[in-house]
Parts: sequence; C-alpha cells; structure tokens
Amino acid sequence: MDTQKLFSLQGRTALITGGSRGIGRMIAEGFIAQGARVYISARKAAACDQTAAELSQHGHCVSLPGDVSTLAGAQALAAAYAQHEDSLDILVNNAGAAWGAPFDEFPENGWDKVVDLNLKAPFFLTQTLVPQLRRAAAKCPAKVINIASIDGISVNPLETYSYAASKSGLIHLTRRMALRLIDDNIVVSAIAPGAFASEMNRDARDHGEAVSARIPAHRIGEPEDMAGAAIFLASRAGDYVVGSTLTVDGGVTHARG
Repeated sequence: MDTQKLFSLQGRTALITGGSRGIGRMIAEGFIAQGARVYISARKAAACDQTAAELSQHGHCVSLPGDVSTLAGAQALAAAYAQHEDSLDILVNNAGAAWGAPFDEFPENGWDKVVDLNLKAPFFLTQTLVPQLRRAAAKCPAKVINIASIDGISVNPLETYSYAASKSGLIHLTRRMALRLIDDNIVVSAIAPGAFASEMNRDARDHGEAVSARIPAHRIGEPEDMAGAAIFLASRAGDYVVGSTLTVDGGVTHARG
C-alpha cells in the first residue's frame, strides 16, 4: 500500500464557488498547496479577482466571477471555465447565503434568495458541469463536494428558517445525487462546518473567544481544519466516501443533542 500520494491533488483541476473569502478561500488555499489548478468564483468580481491574485503567488488560481443563483448564471460559469479546461476533477459548491428574521416577520424573499443559492445552485451547477466531470472521471473519480452546515443537522436557536431548511435539504440532496452520479464515477459528498470565522459567521469572526466557550473543542475552526476535510474528500483518500456528510464542528452537534 502506497500512502505517500493519498492526499495529493497534483494535476487535478478544481472549481470553488464562493471562493473569494471565508470557507471557500480556506479550501482554495488547501487545494493549491496540494498541487491543484484552482478556479474560484464569486458574485463580486473585484473581490474574486483580488483573492485569485493573492493565491496565485502560491500556485495556479484563476478568477471566474459570476452569480450561480440562477440557471443562466450557472451556465455562464461553466462556459467561462470551459475557456480554460476541458475537464473538471473537483467541484466545490460553497456559495451560500443566510437570512434571519422573527417568525412572524420572515419574508418570502428571505426564502427565495437563500434556497436559490444554497439548494438549487449546487444541483444546477453540478448538472451543467457534469460533462466536464464525466471527462475527468474517465481517469479517476471526479468529486463534487457540497458545503452544508451543522444547522442542517441540529437546531440552532437563531431564527434562520430558510437557511436551516436549505442546508438540511442540501445534505439529503447530496445523498440523492451521490447515488445517481456514482454510476459515472463521480463521487458526491458534503461537509457540514461549525463555527469558522467568515463574513457569514460574523459571531465566530468577531467574538471568537465567546463562541469558543460553547464549543467542546474550546476553539473555533481554523483554516487548516476546513482545508484538511476538503482535501480528504477531494483526494484519493476520499474515493469511497459516497453520499456522506463530514461534520467539522469541534463537537458542537453532539453537544446540542
């Protein structure tokens, strides 16, 4: 058994949505360090371009700005990617949104925006890119990694109704997609992050010490924690992880009960 290259991504291509900051950037950095050619997408072009320029100092990183919340946006991103690569080894569906409001006031657009980006986008972007994924899968298993949340597993006290429902739905969608796409040698899995410092999780970003006190591991997640989980699933090490969701939360889900 040769384990020397078990976690290597040398020679592989990866596309990461929401890759300009937060969890997406953590994953992009990890993939680049393992030798992948990385393409990142984000809705804000300037931020996407800046992150790609910064990460390019350590390896191959290209900015492909776009909004994947619509089918047209997903198709545009796929077309932009096709200008660079003929196949796609790893797709990370990370772009997401959250919305919080009291139950009596929760608006319809708080459902539409969140569900479109968190639940519909991973399905339609994967569907749009499946020809490139199949071409890569002719050599070795291609990977689709959906970024869910522990709020899709256990109940958060915050009133983020559409967010929790969309992430729970994404976990189940991961299972359904996995059973279909494994026939094409495309392995679908998911990650459910806990508290990581990001624009979406400003509490962890701005009040890390207070948040850490509620986590069994007594700290918030670090970039290496997220990068390690994603590298595991994306590499040969994760080839047999089909349809499962890897929880990376320092023990919070178990503490919630």
